[in-house]
Amino acid sequence: MQDLNELLSDPKVIWFLIGLVFLLAEFVIPGLIILFFGIGCWVTSLSLLWFPDLSFNFQLTIFLISSIISLGLLRKSLKNWLNSRTKNIDDGLEEYINKHCLVKNDIKPEIGGKVSFKGAIWDADSDTEIKKGDTVMIKAINGIRLFVEPLKTK
Repeated sequence: MQDLNELLSDPKVIWFLIGLVFLLAEFVIPGLIILFFGIGCWVTSLSLLWFPDLSFNFQLTIFLISSIISLGLLRKSLKNWLNSRTKNIDDGLEEYINKHCLVKNDIKPEIGGKVSFKGAIWDADSDTEIKKGDTVMIKAINGIRLFVEPLKTK
């Protein structure tokens, strides 16, 4: 227990753990900003490995400068990279348009329902009420939701 308390009182470990919290917070609060404060914490932690006697004010200065520099230099390119990967994923979904799928839960306007398509269950919306077991056609994709219409009967 003594070793754990000693480890958790080490400024290098504290900065590292705070950086980890910032990284995990980026997944919960997206915006691609908090991540760079985590990077600033890790740079500060690394600085303490090389220079263990840095004052707290100097640690804070390293944290702020490295966070701002990484934010300014990396955010735009990282955001573009992530958007291009998302766009490629969305492009792949276009092949789903006009394909048939099976309604797993009743779909009601304004509420939605579930459909089965390619072995996966998807959230689905429609302008009309559709019963479980009906076959529908995918007309659009909005994020991870499919917009479906009932098949026209002849």
